[in-house]
Amino acid sequence: MNMMKVARRMLLAFSLAAQTNGATAAPTAYQLQVDGLACPFCAYGLEKKLGAINGVASLATNVKDGTVTVTMRDGVALDEASARKAVEQAGFSLRSFDAMQSAPQAGGRQ
Repeated sequence: MNMMKVARRMLLAFSLAAQTNGATAAPTAYQLQVDGLACPFCAYGLEKKLGAINGVASLATNVKDGTVTVTMRDGVALDEASARKAVEQAGFSLRSFDAMQSAPQAGGRQ
C-alpha cells in the first residue's frame, strides 16, 4: 500500500472513532424541574446543595421556570437519587429529572 492509502484509512478510522465516541458519550447536563423555587435566595440555597455533588461543573437556575440545569465534568454522570437528595435537603421537591446530551451555553440565575 502506498502512503496516501494508509493516510486515508487512518483518517477514516479516526473520524469513525470520533463519531462513535460522541454518540455513546454520557449526558453532560441534566434539567431538573424543582417545585417551590420562588426567588433568587431560594436558588442560592439550592445551588449550594447541588454544587456540593461530586463532579458538578456548573449550574444554571431559572427561578421563573423552576428549572435548574446541572452541567457535569467530562466523564461524570449525575444520578437521579443524588439530585433528589440534594434538592430535598435544600427544602424543595424534585418534579422531574431529564438527561440532556449537551449543555446549554448560557449560565447563571434568571
